[in-house]
Amino acid sequence: MVNSVLECKAIRMFYVKQFRSAGILDAVFEVNCILEQVTGMPWHSIRQISPEQHQKINSMIQRRISGEPLQYILGEWEFYGMKCFVGKGVLIPRPDTECLIDLIAQKFRRSEKLNILDLCTGSGCIALALKKIFPDAEITGMDCSPEALAYAEKNKNYHGLDVQFIRGDVLNTTFAENFDVFDLIVSNPPYLTSQEMQTLQTEVSHEPATALHGGSDGLDFYRNMTKIWRTALKSGGMLLYEIGEQQGKAVSEILASQNFRNIQITQDLAHRDRIVSGDKI
Repeated sequence: MVNSVLECKAIRMFYVKQFRSAGILDAVFEVNCILEQVTGMPWHSIRQISPEQHQKINSMIQRRISGEPLQYILGEWEFYGMKCFVGKGVLIPRPDTECLIDLIAQKFRRSEKLNILDLCTGSGCIALALKKIFPDAEITGMDCSPEALAYAEKNKNYHGLDVQFIRGDVLNTTFAENFDVFDLIVSNPPYLTSQEMQTLQTEVSHEPATALHGGSDGLDFYRNMTKIWRTALKSGGMLLYEIGEQQGKAVSEILASQNFRNIQITQDLAHRDRIVSGDKI
């Protein structure tokens, strides 16, 4: 039993040094996250660590040093102020995607009874965040991955939100034909190029390739989904995509080729192109 504040601090700094030696940039933050999850206390309030906790902490530390994402090790991550359960087989929610939620909140009145479709829903983080903002909306999330949908259902149940998650291939035209029209279709699809897939960070390489790879030029999903799901948007309905920071012009041209209007590129907080949106004529 580690039973003193000094010993706890020494353990913490030992693991911070290990992380730094392994090239983990935010070593202090990541060690703190692991300590807090295992002990259930803020890192600065930890007064003792049991042998069982110490063993678990060490195991998690070694997994992180081996390159596994911190989010998978913790089994959860925050998105738009909501806890989201994540793990192997599902894309990790990222802060960049939160600006997509902000933009939708600006575009629509919160009292509107919207019909929203989230394609490539993954963990369900976008659909669930939108449901919190638009409680009267009818929201559906679609993904082809049973592993991802299991996390989406878990997140839905944890937050007690009424969102429908369904398994389906977003590139299959028959699915689009079976839906009523939507006011908004939103998606954070796979958009990495084949070249980018060859140079992934170690942590990112643990995430499912099917949630990352968007074809040779990264635009396959934008081309096909825009064409397929246009028919599932009502006249005046909005299509809204998250994009890679170099894809704004290309995705805008794809929307224009399918007769969308009011096409806009929106930047994230780091002033990088992050969202392309357009209205169906």
